[in-house]
Parts: sequence; C-alpha cells; structure tokens
Amino acid sequence: MEQLIRWKTLDHDLLIKKTAIKYWRMPVKFYNLKAGANPRKVRIFMAEKKIDIECVDVDMNAGDNNTPSYLAKNPMGKMPLLELNDGTYLAESLAICRYLEALFPDPPLFGETNREKAEIDMWAMRMEHEIYKPVSDVFFHLSDFWKGKREQFPEYGEYQRTYALRRFSWLDSELSTRTYIAGDKYTIADICAQSAFVLGKFTGTPIPKGFINLAAWYENVSKRPSARA
Repeated sequence: MEQLIRWKTLDHDLLIKKTAIKYWRMPVKFYNLKAGANPRKVRIFMAEKKIDIECVDVDMNAGDNNTPSYLAKNPMGKMPLLELNDGTYLAESLAICRYLEALFPDPPLFGETNREKAEIDMWAMRMEHEIYKPVSDVFFHLSDFWKGKREQFPEYGEYQRTYALRRFSWLDSELSTRTYIAGDKYTIADICAQSAFVLGKFTGTPIPKGFINLAAWYENVSKRPSARA
C-alpha cells in the first residue's frame, strides 16, 4: 500500500513538473508585420489551430525593428518573432510553426506518421525555395518600395520572374492529381505556398490565366477562414 501511494505521489509530482515546464514554454506574444508574407504564414497557422495570443504590430517603415530593444529580442531585426513565457524568443516562420505544432497538435499541420511528416516537410521546403524565393526576389529587386532601402538588381528580378512562372507551371501540373500541395489534407505546405501567392498577387507575379489547377487551389485555400488572419 505504501509503495502504491509512493508511485501515485511520484506520478502526481511528475505531472505537476511537466505542466509547469509546458506553462513556462507557452507563447505569450507575437511580433507581427502586417503585410509580410512570413508573418502571414504564422498568422494563418495560428488561426487554423485557434491559437489566440497577444499580437504586436512592428512598424518597419518607422524603423521599429531596428531599435536596440527589438534587436535585443531578434538581432536579425526581422518579423515574425514569438515570445515565450520564460523570456525566450523564437524567430523564423517555419521554426515558430513547428514549435506551435508541438504545443498545439490539433489539427496536425505537419503530418502524423513519419512518412507524412517527411513528405509535408519536403513540399513545404519546395514551396519556400521554388515559389516564395523567386516571388520575393521580384518584389525586392523590381519594386519602388525597396528603392533606397536595399541594393536592387533589376536584371536578377526579371530573371526570377521568369523562373517563378516556370515553377507556377510545374505546380499547376502537380495539382492536377490532388486537392492540396502535399496530398488530400491542408498542411503547412499549403500555408507556405498560400503566403507566397498572396505576396505575388500584389507585387508583380500573380497567377497567370490558364493555370487552372493552381487557380482552383488558390481559390479553395483563400476561402478558409484562416486566410483572413
């Protein structure tokens, strides 16, 4: 009987310890850039999981991201940034999403089985490198918004626009056989692509006419309530 009580006490103490650790690792504040594709990615992710935390909009035009107080949180001076209860700061959108997935596993957006997780990671990385990268390069190197703020190479921007359109065509073909980027479920891979196409729509690389499958996918994901996050 004494042994049973001791086991129950140890189990109870362990539960309290695990709960305390989880509490101190909970997110408490999200540093956001309203028009940014990467912050949008995290906002959509949190909306899908119904995660509600304080959101702080950082005014990049006013240089708020380059103040000593913000750089102390993220030396890169970029958004998004997630603040945890224990004073830790997490940057990089996919790292933030993966952390939130561990804390809030439902609905699973990174997959459930090992194979699903690997395939979704593969497609998320493809969307980052093959869709978001060229789309953002067009914006950075051809938009008047960045003139005087960063060095621009217009020829490279035009090259990346051509590259982006080739990748749009590839993705249109891929989507002829399935509903979502990585299969039959909405995942982080869709969120990565979705954020990139929102950026492209307003910065010079919208989805061209004729890409029927890609346009249908974009219309579908844009109807989700989280798309307005």
